[in-house]
Amino acid sequence: MSEIIGHNYIGGARSAAGSLTLHSHDASTGEALPFIFSQATVGEVDAAAQAAASAYPAFRNLSANRRAEFLEAIATQLDALGDDFIALVSRETALPSGRIQGERARTSGQMRLFAQVLRRGDFYGARIDRALPERQPLPRVDLRQYRIGVGPVAVFGASNFPLTFSTAGGDTAAALAAGCPVVFKAHSGHMATAERVADAIIRAAEQTDMPKGVFNMIYGAGVGEALVKHPAIQAVGFTGSLTGGGALCDMAAARPQPIPVFAEMSSINPVLVLPEALQVRGEKIASELVASVVQGCGQFCTNPGLVIGIGSPRFFAFTALLSTLINEQPAQTMLNAGTLHSYRNGVQALLDHPAISHLAGKAQQGAQAQPQLFKADVRLLLDGDPLLQEEVFGPTTLIVEVADKAELQRALESLHGQLTATLIAEAGDLQSHGELLPLLEQKVGRVLFNGYPTGVEVGDAMVHGGPYPATSDARGTSVGSLAIERFLRPVCYQNCPDALLPEALQNANPLGINRLVDGHYQRAPL
Repeated sequence: MSEIIGHNYIGGARSAAGSLTLHSHDASTGEALPFIFSQATVGEVDAAAQAAASAYPAFRNLSANRRAEFLEAIATQLDALGDDFIALVSRETALPSGRIQGERARTSGQMRLFAQVLRRGDFYGARIDRALPERQPLPRVDLRQYRIGVGPVAVFGASNFPLTFSTAGGDTAAALAAGCPVVFKAHSGHMATAERVADAIIRAAEQTDMPKGVFNMIYGAGVGEALVKHPAIQAVGFTGSLTGGGALCDMAAARPQPIPVFAEMSSINPVLVLPEALQVRGEKIASELVASVVQGCGQFCTNPGLVIGIGSPRFFAFTALLSTLINEQPAQTMLNAGTLHSYRNGVQALLDHPAISHLAGKAQQGAQAQPQLFKADVRLLLDGDPLLQEEVFGPTTLIVEVADKAELQRALESLHGQLTATLIAEAGDLQSHGELLPLLEQKVGRVLFNGYPTGVEVGDAMVHGGPYPATSDARGTSVGSLAIERFLRPVCYQNCPDALLPEALQNANPLGINRLVDGHYQRAPL
């Protein structure tokens, strides 16, 4: 394993211009690890953004196949990271080795997925309206449209996914696929992990002869503002808290040239347990639900934080069983001390609320998180109590009991935007509650049936997004191939000579891509 030197990555070189230093920590013991990282200066932030801007013209003009080769090279480098790397990530995050190995596979898989997207060419969104010189009363000009990368993208690493939502995660993969160089802000919770992954990206860039500055990485607290406000940055990808994402959105909107921020921020992911399902398999549902709540110490953006059911003796028994099962769950180590502190504060706020009952869970003590179960009066939802809309990031969930179908619908109408909603239902439930799906479609990015939201498949159809505050822009996703569209913009060519057109729009269609031509899709040349 190569030495960790803790310097910023700028334009293909390392830089440590400032005097301030940072330490990474062992997530289980809290002790400082023997690595020192250099806090990026304002000048280094500027240099990183300028390096990305300098790389942009050459990088975006590379063929899709060349960019695909780069992404595949990154995937190969990630897969080659050995057991020492897995041990390092585990030490920084307290995540078990099996989880990290799976996350590494998903991270390299994302790179390969975007390589496939580039090779099949659908990301271009090619559209052609051929000239109609004989059209009356006015002729139609020749119009051709496709999409290009927006420019350098700032990406912020997430705490809970040190690989898949971090240095080489989905935002970085989507931006690079779109032809956008990246300036990555390493998360303070796993800086050594970030360095190992950044090294892998740089090796891949060198192997495939990418322009210097295609990937840059900076360390430090307080550098995000300078990065988002830098005029070279054209978009931002963020996964984290509502407070952090909201601050970035405000900064980006206040720029002389406002830019989009694609922030995934806060979600309580309601689970609706309907009566017939409760009758047929209530015990199984309770066991599966608790497993989802405590999985990974609840440190998932899709953790089920709200359980809603219609009041009945069966729902009462279901609640009692959930309480028993939660009490049996062991405490777990969280990602870092800051995450544990936030979890304790969230649990305490629920404990202090006069209309929320604590049903199960041991008192928080020591350096581990205790799973918890609460129950809230439905009137808190109906009256808009903000505490019920706030994500408690950790192994906690809250039960709300409604009186009937009408109150269930009103409760759902009161919810803010979410990443997911889950219907635990039998066929009869779905027939008798047909009004729920159209309502949930307005509230969430993904509706699950008889499954649990902790787990996001990476593919073409996945949506990991949703209305605010789940994300800052519900039109996109941060997982799946559609994520590339966040970092693309359309360009139209009017009466452009064929030889000057991008290959995707030329009459000969040398790339052989699918195009919308005069209202019909075709691959053939014009």
